[in-house]
Amino acid sequence: MRVGTAGWGIPKLSAPAFPADGTHLERTARVLPMTEVNSSFYRPHKPETWARWAASTPAGFRFAVKLPKAISHEARLAGAGSALDSFLAEAGRLGDRLGPLLVQLPPSLRLDAAVADAFFAGLRARFGGDVVCEPRHASWFTAEAGALLAANRVARVAADPAPVPVAGNRGAGEPGGWDGLRYWRLHGSPVIYRSAYGPAVLDALAARFLAEAVERPVWCVFDNTADFHAVDDALALTARLGDAAARP
Repeated sequence: MRVGTAGWGIPKLSAPAFPADGTHLERTARVLPMTEVNSSFYRPHKPETWARWAASTPAGFRFAVKLPKAISHEARLAGAGSALDSFLAEAGRLGDRLGPLLVQLPPSLRLDAAVADAFFAGLRARFGGDVVCEPRHASWFTAEAGALLAANRVARVAADPAPVPVAGNRGAGEPGGWDGLRYWRLHGSPVIYRSAYGPAVLDALAARFLAEAVERPVWCVFDNTADFHAVDDALALTARLGDAAARP
């Protein structure tokens, strides 16, 4: 089970929980077991940058990495083979620190089964690790879409807030696709990216994750970073999970 944040900034309020020395990444990696790299969505990083990040973390630490928007938002999953090759060659320098790849889709991207299946098959031919997808169009929350993802061993992200109205699709905020992995992205609710999660919500999440982790790996990323709640929420959830938080 791994709990972390999107990025590795450490606000002053949480600083006492972290070692005083080292870079933000080094300090984060001594307290939390993972982080999610979102900067790769916006721009490429040099291979030596990825290698330096890997060398800055202990053996059990993992990076989840978001695919570039050039693939997901600009190419919209079509004809992305060369871009995938470049990205995987760069991020691959993380070595055994590389965790799941995150494919976040634009809200306007409707499921085209032929395009999506070709993309994920191509990704799977290139990458044998875990892959998760965060779609945000209602067409991805159907039995057909779930089967397509499962066939390509891709877990659908469980997101909060739900990416489409829950009243229209009650599974929109729940895990889907491949059942061998759970990946939660908690963006803050009710105000996305800003709201903190209260004790009752964290208690419920901890109970659910402990139950789910019996059968599969569970990852949880706090992305409510705008008002600096992500680190505090990740630490609070980790404390609730106890020793289980240190297990893969």
